[in-house]
Amino acid sequence: MSLPQLRRGRRSPGDHSREAILAAARALFAEQGFDGTSLRQVAREASVDPGMVHHFFKGKDELFAASVALPADPAAVLADVENVDPAVRAEAIVRAVLELWEGPAQHALVAFARGTIGSKAKTALMREMVNRAVLPRITPGLPGSAEEVRLRGSLVATQVVGLMLGRYVIRLQPLASAPRDDVVRLVAPTIQRYLTGNLASPI
Repeated sequence: MSLPQLRRGRRSPGDHSREAILAAARALFAEQGFDGTSLRQVAREASVDPGMVHHFFKGKDELFAASVALPADPAAVLADVENVDPAVRAEAIVRAVLELWEGPAQHALVAFARGTIGSKAKTALMREMVNRAVLPRITPGLPGSAEEVRLRGSLVATQVVGLMLGRYVIRLQPLASAPRDDVVRLVAPTIQRYLTGNLASPI
């Protein structure tokens, strides 16, 4: 008598529900942003009961984090940065970024960055994540109006993203192999100007 074959890879209905919730959440967060998306909307889009969303995720923050699927938590990476004096905060930002990208998560981060480039939905999720998890930790105490502080934060983000892409994704030489301290020395002054310098000045 032959033994019954095992059904490999078969998933339970709960697995499919979680996948449907995540797919719906990614689409809604990308289109409407974090604040414009409710858990009830996600449930409706995923064709599940709202209680099912709460079954898999503690709240909207956890659902958003799962939707973005970052290899590392930016809030944890930058946890101490906001406590650094704004006048010398740039070096702390650059060192935090370098330590993350040169740690165990590097391969996953590179894969994530490559997967994000060229995808409108993933780019929108990344933008929302930067606005929610990154900028609030690098902009406290910066000079200027609320609008100027937002501008400062976005300018810092351009430098950080450019550094990550150039050093770790594109691997542009000699930046890719430059010693960490040299990268900090060269990049931090530009970021510091964006943080506290006179943005109206050409230098």
